[in-house]
Amino acid sequence: MRAFQIWRQISKSDFTFCKSKVITRFLSSHPVPEAWTRPFDPPSPEFDWLYLCDDKNRAAIEENIVNRKGVGDINQVISLWKTFQKEKDVAKKESLLQQLNEAASKIPNRTSPTSPIGSEEQAECKGLFGTKREFTFKPQSVMEIGKRLNLLRTSDVGHTTGPRTYYFLSDFAKLEQALIKYTLDNILPQGFTLVSVPDILSASVVEACGFRTTGDRNQVYKLESNRHDNPLCLAGTAEISLAGLFMNESLTTLPKKVCAVSRCYRAEVSRLEEEQGIYRVHQFTKVEMFGVTKNQGGDDLLLEFLEIEKQLFQNLGLHFRVLEMPTQELGAPAYRKFDIETWMPAKELWGEISSASNCTDYQIRRLNIKYRETNKDDGVHAETVNGTACAVPRLIMAIVENNQQEDGSVVIPEVLRPYMSGQTHLQRSPLRGKLTFSKGKHPR
Repeated sequence: MRAFQIWRQISKSDFTFCKSKVITRFLSSHPVPEAWTRPFDPPSPEFDWLYLCDDKNRAAIEENIVNRKGVGDINQVISLWKTFQKEKDVAKKESLLQQLNEAASKIPNRTSPTSPIGSEEQAECKGLFGTKREFTFKPQSVMEIGKRLNLLRTSDVGHTTGPRTYYFLSDFAKLEQALIKYTLDNILPQGFTLVSVPDILSASVVEACGFRTTGDRNQVYKLESNRHDNPLCLAGTAEISLAGLFMNESLTTLPKKVCAVSRCYRAEVSRLEEEQGIYRVHQFTKVEMFGVTKNQGGDDLLLEFLEIEKQLFQNLGLHFRVLEMPTQELGAPAYRKFDIETWMPAKELWGEISSASNCTDYQIRRLNIKYRETNKDDGVHAETVNGTACAVPRLIMAIVENNQQEDGSVVIPEVLRPYMSGQTHLQRSPLRGKLTFSKGKHPR
């Protein structure tokens, strides 16, 4: 209370020139709380050692690792575990535990018996929705339409952001906001709580969610380490931020369903022609769903998320298919995963617009998230589920290409019109198009 009174007194006084000195002196006489400067201390993982280190499970775990691209070494885990159990020296035991946790963290989640074995080509189609539009003319790509209507800029952006990025102008920017509002209006009434999430996260939280932050093949942007006490990263998805929200929590009511609108940052690259333009970019806006549910309840929540996604895309008039993804497409954390692909008419291909995954207790055990039915029990590990409700660039790509007309106009889906002031067609942007640079004399 005393600090607040001093601050009000400073704010009311007319001595702007010396306010900074007064505030500096005030802060120097009131030390910063220790919790504000204490380095981030992630929870210790609670791996299922009884399962991992049982020789009876070795062959099944080895087979699972091979089916999921061969990442992880269960033999190393079991060997370290046996050495750890025998060691008596406290310091050596602590070192062995660190090695053991590192080795165990690389073991992927178990795999659902419903997941096909193999590569992407083995994905199983679980349903086809909507009607594929038959064009009486050659459809243009979103890049061509965006350039013609001056609604999209992907060239001449190197001076501000670099490659694989874009500017949405006028109606494309409005369409982005319309998609976000439409999505939230449809998912919030279904028990979700909206959360505004941070984009900068501790690398340990990113790793705990199953995304590697080191190595040549990781897709994570990292901030300069000399500026921070702990390694920090840009979030590639709000799934990570939302999972971190529940870290070290002991929940008494489940499920918990949350969602977020966030920017996503990914260092991934692709040289495939069909993934050029706005299909695969370094930063984009996404609406993410995330849930925490009881043990063995993950698949039920996964199917609930999938139904939400299907309804969203059906109402947008898209032609899409639902795929049960095979083992090599699950990544490390997913037990079971569905992808949704929509038809992209310009390049005549199926393009992914959404996914939903049941991660069972993979993230839970690394983030120390538990469920307690009473205040007396110690709690059991819950399960996490995530799903993409709206990946903006790819949805805009699908909507624009599938709703173009022979006269060059683009019809706005009916469900989005209330969010665009009743507008029925996209209109050309009045903003100038391609940037030009001129040399000028700079004052010395």
